[in-house]
Amino acid sequence: MARSLSFVLNVLDTPEDQGQEPSPYDESEMHDSFHQLIEEQSQWAVEEGLELQQRESGTSGSDHQALLRPEGALAHSAATLRILASMPSRTIGRSRGAIISQYYSRTVRLHRRASRPQLGDLGRSARPSLRMYDLELDSTALEEEEKRCLLVKELQGLTVAQRDHMLRAMPLSLAEKRCLREETRPVRGRQGHRGLLSCCHRLRYAFVLALHDLGLGLLSALHVLTPWRYALKRIGSQFGSSVLSYFLFLKTLLAFNVLLLLPLLAFIVGVQAAFPPAPAPLRSVPAFTGLELLTGGGRFTDTVMYYGHYSNATLSQLCAAPRDGGPCSPEAGGLSYNMPLAYLFTVGVAFFITCITLVYSMSHSFGESYRVGSTSGAHAITIFCSWDHKVTEKWASRLQHDNIRTQLKELLAEWRLRRGPRSVCGQLQQAAVLGLVWLLCLGVTLGCTVAIYAFSELMMESPASTEPEAQLLALPLVVCLLNLVAPYMYRCLAALERHDSPVLEVYVAICRNLILKMVVLGILCYHWLGRRVGTLKDKCWENLVGQELYRLLVMDFIFILLDTLFGELVWRFISEKLRRGKPEFDIARNVLELIYGQTLTWLGVLFSPLLPAMQVIKLVLLFYVKKMSLMANCQAPRRPWLASRMSALFISLLCFPSFLGAAIFLCYAVWQVKPSSLCGPFRNLDTMYEAGKVWVHRLEKAGPKVSWLPWVHRYLVENSFPIYLVSALLLAVIYLNIQVVKGQQKVICLLKEQISNEGEDKIFLINKLHSVYERKEKGRVGRTKEAATPPTLLTDDQDT
Repeated sequence: MARSLSFVLNVLDTPEDQGQEPSPYDESEMHDSFHQLIEEQSQWAVEEGLELQQRESGTSGSDHQALLRPEGALAHSAATLRILASMPSRTIGRSRGAIISQYYSRTVRLHRRASRPQLGDLGRSARPSLRMYDLELDSTALEEEEKRCLLVKELQGLTVAQRDHMLRAMPLSLAEKRCLREETRPVRGRQGHRGLLSCCHRLRYAFVLALHDLGLGLLSALHVLTPWRYALKRIGSQFGSSVLSYFLFLKTLLAFNVLLLLPLLAFIVGVQAAFPPAPAPLRSVPAFTGLELLTGGGRFTDTVMYYGHYSNATLSQLCAAPRDGGPCSPEAGGLSYNMPLAYLFTVGVAFFITCITLVYSMSHSFGESYRVGSTSGAHAITIFCSWDHKVTEKWASRLQHDNIRTQLKELLAEWRLRRGPRSVCGQLQQAAVLGLVWLLCLGVTLGCTVAIYAFSELMMESPASTEPEAQLLALPLVVCLLNLVAPYMYRCLAALERHDSPVLEVYVAICRNLILKMVVLGILCYHWLGRRVGTLKDKCWENLVGQELYRLLVMDFIFILLDTLFGELVWRFISEKLRRGKPEFDIARNVLELIYGQTLTWLGVLFSPLLPAMQVIKLVLLFYVKKMSLMANCQAPRRPWLASRMSALFISLLCFPSFLGAAIFLCYAVWQVKPSSLCGPFRNLDTMYEAGKVWVHRLEKAGPKVSWLPWVHRYLVENSFPIYLVSALLLAVIYLNIQVVKGQQKVICLLKEQISNEGEDKIFLINKLHSVYERKEKGRVGRTKEAATPPTLLTDDQDT
């Protein structure tokens, strides 16, 4: 083993130093301790000294090595560089002998403990600091080898788990760790009880490793089974994060609908299917014609698809519904299940779970998008740290290469957008164009609203019972046609604006489409609860509202398919004829279509519990159709942009206008609207909410054992004070979180300022050290010249 080199800085004091500028030894205590540290560490410059010696041999007789600071300041000498290279911050984890000595001390302390700690209590560090331990840095190879032997002996005395943990934590190369592992293995072929114990231990650890590998294999299999994993990677690598955000949002909506569907299937649909009500006498079952798939009526009317099929009884056994429409009385002897209460409670709990999931997703997406701190190093991180070295297949490496290239394009495009503001005339012209385009877009929205309202009033004049099946599709056709044409008009008008930032362009398009969708849904909600309920008091109006929502959802899906398969294809041909290339993917329009469809699903849960299942099927088919059209008819954005905050925006729009509006609609239907007296679980009640009150009155008569439930209902549900209290606490928590984030931002700014000051202090001390060395070097050169001068020359000079 080669002997490590060490450099010692030996600067002689000269009389010329007296009376000059004070050195850092005399300036302050901090400077004093700094020089002591440099002198101590300069004696143990192992690898750095070797590098500097090679650098000195390559120079042409110069004693000063060039090392320019970023500011272009003066260069430092070779001796200064040797001292700097020997500083503790530059030698941590580099000295092999120091590492072996350190871990020998640790293994000795660990081996001598009476009770060994648990594996979880041991500290693990990828690169432990050598300054935290009492190190004995050996400069000779003999002492290093002796320490190595002692380390091997101590490692052999540890358990296998502790030995593996210790070796894993050592900042050595893989070859050194492998050699230490081989040396610490017990010798094979030992006889007696120790050999038997070693064999048992070997079998035990082999079994544990097999289970560990099995668990890792299962986790990797689950990761591979993630829906559309490869497809999402391919979309992100070819079209960037902006287009990828749409498909990720579609995947999120799919998860929300599955989460909403599970409790409805378990506690409403499944129970009612297990205990179906007896068919009413003298009612014929309509034949299946196929048109029911579009209208939702006909054969589907008296099924678990709609609200009117569900019973208002406490289910235990099959019972026949009385002719007078009153509640059926089931026979005794079965497990009772209050269907009205279960219907109301399940829908409420499903909405509450969805609300919690939405809030969590929104907070998580905001945490990912709006990070505290600076993103100035994103380019370097993407270049040097984004490659996955575990990728071995050619197609996977090519996909990762395209992904990194697209990320760099987006980062560079975002950096190029940071330019100076326009002139005053340019700003006025831009404001005038924006105002004109916004007026035209609002006019289009107003026209669509008036058209839908007028057509809905026209449809109300003809009774629903006399309408043929095909005529029921008139209102959904008009609504879907206007929702399809208006975004294209917005897109044509947006071409006049010419926004500098593509992100701002997408935000404006989303805002316009959102206004259109929300106004249309508001008109439809008024049509259902304001007009339908008043004109259909003697009919099951809940079924009619559920069928209307079903038709809107189906027709919306059909129009999206037609627009995707044919509209985007025609748009591509037109764009290629004009020599503009393939069109870009319209993120705003497609995202608002998803939000519109999800809002229809939430509005219809109360009247059609299986509507989330239809939405799940729609989203799955829509993913593959959109992916195929994207690959064939679209190109990557001409102006790449980083969609780092798109997910947070989409979840926010889904939460506040969409989910909040659907929740208000359902709360109004539950608390204010009188249910139909002919069908559904809430017949013969003034409101759906009274089902809870009826259940509470029954509990009060049941006995004192359940008397606490009516108290909870009276003081926590009916009383409004707990609601106000919870709202106030929620606002207080949000305010405190905002203040905590602001405090973190201030602390980060102070820490950055402190780091900057520390760097300036180090530069100041280094310059002082360099000036002291230069003065002493000049003094040493002067004394050398005086010693080399002959005495006769000195005598002649004195005589003259």
